[in-house]
Amino acid sequence: MSRFETPFADRLFRRVRAIDSRLVVGIDPFIERFPEELDRTDPESALIAYGIAVLDAVTPFACAVKPQIAFFEQHGWRGWRALEAVCAAAVERGLPVILDAKRGDIGSTAGAYARGLLGDAPGGLGASVDALTVNPYLGSDSLEPFIARVTEGGRGLFVLARTSNPGGGEFQSHGPEGRPLYLEVARRSESWQGAAIGECGYGSVGLVAGATFPEELARIRETAPRAPLLVPGIGAQGGDPRDIAAAFDDEGLGAVVNSSRGVILAFEKDRERPWQEAVQEAARRTRDAIATAFTSARPGA
Repeated sequence: MSRFETPFADRLFRRVRAIDSRLVVGIDPFIERFPEELDRTDPESALIAYGIAVLDAVTPFACAVKPQIAFFEQHGWRGWRALEAVCAAAVERGLPVILDAKRGDIGSTAGAYARGLLGDAPGGLGASVDALTVNPYLGSDSLEPFIARVTEGGRGLFVLARTSNPGGGEFQSHGPEGRPLYLEVARRSESWQGAAIGECGYGSVGLVAGATFPEELARIRETAPRAPLLVPGIGAQGGDPRDIAAAFDDEGLGAVVNSSRGVILAFEKDRERPWQEAVQEAARRTRDAIATAFTSARPGA
């Protein structure tokens, strides 16, 4: 049975429950900052070695991983082959793969992106991708090919709503009649779920809502109760896990929380142990910090 026969939200939250973790580890490989023992002269081999070592370190503590496509694409075809290898290795370890590509375009171009990144072609990248980040700001029609891969292909989406960067509010916090644009995206997301609501009660079209703006995060959760939330911004970006309680439901579902540099570059601040152990310890600590936030969301906590 293909894993894609189960709705993405069910696959994701099944793993959350199985390992009691809501941590997504972002794989943003800064090749110039790799541990000294990794040979950086061949970018393909270096990216694969680093990526798989990170996967081995974080698998016990991560509910999913989120490779950032740009850090691979910048190395050309070698980087693309490395991305394919790292995504395939994540699937082998039972880790859902959320590909952070933030794609968004119109018509046939959007269709090509959807087929390439969420398609079923044997040996293609899409076969190893469970969900994709997408940009909605070209309109709902630009999302239609991606939503089709949700309803027909068992994939998931995370649509940008309120991003974690400081400048995100320049456009996202403005909209018609004083209603923030990010809330309009959240409202529309309820109609994008279609028939893809899983047994967990959530759809497979999620939203990106940054931990750096907890009040906005809470408003998004209220507006889109069926959308899984991908919450970036803790760790290196300054977001505090204690500020994200509103993202979770009473069972600790409804959201997963991404940390990238705070986990995968933890060895830069912990030179006393092998680098892979430092990454694993950072993943464990971050998982536990997120669990504290979830516990505080429970009634009576």
